[in-house]
Amino acid sequence: MKPESSFIHLCQPDSCKSCGACCGLYNYADSSRESLLHRLRWRTALFPEIVKSPDDLDHFSSLVRSSEEQARRYEVIYCCEYLGFLDAGEKRVGCLLHPLQNNGTDLRDVSFYGRELCDGHFCPSYTYLTREEKQALVFVLEDWYLYGLCITDIDLVKSYFRLVSDRLLTTPRPEKLKAEPLRNLVQKFFELKLVWPYRDPAVNRLGKYYFDGSQYMIDRIDYEGLGWKKSRFDSIFLSLSSRFPRREDLVTAEQILQGHIDAFVEAYSAHL
Repeated sequence: MKPESSFIHLCQPDSCKSCGACCGLYNYADSSRESLLHRLRWRTALFPEIVKSPDDLDHFSSLVRSSEEQARRYEVIYCCEYLGFLDAGEKRVGCLLHPLQNNGTDLRDVSFYGRELCDGHFCPSYTYLTREEKQALVFVLEDWYLYGLCITDIDLVKSYFRLVSDRLLTTPRPEKLKAEPLRNLVQKFFELKLVWPYRDPAVNRLGKYYFDGSQYMIDRIDYEGLGWKKSRFDSIFLSLSSRFPRREDLVTAEQILQGHIDAFVEAYSAHL
């Protein structure tokens, strides 16, 4: 994939946020905001203290890996120790080895995947999200932690915009989402990634996937066991790592999502 004038760089879209998911950011067993903030902040401060030349990179790597908890959700995905903050405001995560961070010197050859793979990798979201879906998230989300969780969750993004588009009989125009109240309404929906009351707390769950060492599987909700038909929100429920102990929980969850869809459709229709 070659950058074009219309190309949207999902990894580093602007100065307000970025995504470090492909570097294993959310693969730590404890990938809470607080835990990742501590990791990234410490590495970012440590890097200029330790690394005075390329010869110091191995020492930095060893120090980080021996000092931080290394338990992972999924053994196959590597968690890169060279991921840190790129700005003083701690808004953007990214590669501490990148030439833009080192006066033009590219140090990425020492990383686990190497310079060529790091430089040329584009996650599936580049391919499967439409331009409108990409723009919508870039326009609405300003938080690195939430942005990374959502921009890589293709099912969540596509399901949400499919549901609102079906109701509106048109695809929402991304530029309209820059203004309130639409911006806040879309943001509140995607913040369910952080506050969803029916999220499975198991550390081996992330979105619709659950992990067993080097194996991964796609979860399923036992609607039959709950005495309910398969929900039209099924893909969203899975993206939110949902677990419903009772049918009443499932019904309430459907009502929550329907409320988000209704609120957006009403507000968008009022601003046509």
